Formats: sequence, C-alpha cells, structure tokens
Amino acid sequence: MIMDTQLASLLTAGALIFIGLFGAVYLDNLIKKIIALAFIGDGANLFLIAMGYNAGGIVYIFLPGMASNWFSQNASYPLPYALVLTSIVIGASTLAVMLGIIIVLHKKYGSISASKILGE
Repeated sequence: MIMDTQLASLLTAGALIFIGLFGAVYLDNLIKKIIALAFIGDGANLFLIAMGYNAGGIVYIFLPGMASNWFSQNASYPLPYALVLTSIVIGASTLAVMLGIIIVLHKKYGSISASKILGE
C-alpha cells in the first residue's frame, strides 16, 4: 500500500502536535518546553500546507494563454502558503522572546527548571 503525500503530511502534522503537547505538559526544562511549543507550531504549519496541497497541481501563477477554467481546477490553493509564511515569521519572533525570558529567569533563579522557579 502506497500512502499519498497529503495523508502522510497530515499524519506527520498530527504526530508533531501530539509530541509537542506531551513535551509542553510533562517536561520540566523550560528550553525543552519551548522546543515542544515550536513542534506544535510546526505541526500546525504542516497541517495548513497539507490542506492546500493539490495532487498534480501547478503553481498558482496565471500565465498568458492559460484557460481560466483549467487554471482554477489545477492550481494549488495559495492562502495556506501565505498563512504559513506569516506564521513562520511570528513563530521565530516569539521563540526569540521566550528564549530571552528564559535567560532572565536563569539569571534570577539560577535554574531553568519550571518546578524550581515555581517553588514546588
């Protein structure tokens, strides 16, 4: 049995989100928690890309001489790609801010363990 690309991408996105949720809830190290949150974001991005995938599709650039009916049936959907590009930029900025907060917490508490910082 050969799995098609869209199904494999959806399964991988689900696995990334599941691993990210597990890491964000159960890990104690703050850097590992941030990596887990990045996994959730990457899984969501992969899910959006997989939903915009069109098997055998063409790039969504309308060239002269193309029939508009054929183009609309064969072009991939461009909105998920734009959303993912925006999400990547926002995710990188958020990741930098979270890492900066961890540096401040490490200087203040001398640890990056969530249980030590929260005093449990």
